[in-house]
Amino acid sequence: MADCLFCKIVAGEIPAKIVKRSADALAFRDVDPKAPVHVLVIPTRHIPAVRDAKGEDSERLLGSLLTFAAAVASEQGLDGEGYRIVTNTGRNAGQSVDHLHLHLLGGRKMSWPPG
Repeated sequence: MADCLFCKIVAGEIPAKIVKRSADALAFRDVDPKAPVHVLVIPTRHIPAVRDAKGEDSERLLGSLLTFAAAVASEQGLDGEGYRIVTNTGRNAGQSVDHLHLHLLGGRKMSWPPG
């Protein structure tokens, strides 16, 4: 999508601190981190939100995004103490960019409930 911030990051039009890349996913550091490790994991194709990921191919993509995020967490040294993976859908949930993304948070103790 031409005006999507995250699509522009995927295309290399906007710089980001890339952590890991695959054909289907991209992980990069959040510009406003909420934890010592705060990485965003996004699909390389535009999907507005998790509610828009429909069909067999999208189910495979959602599974691969979680697997990719877990690999990033491991590479960031978060396996021992743990980490959180969050996705927000819609404005009331805090989604600020209309491109499906997972927040990978770690490096500190998380509280519950969030928000």
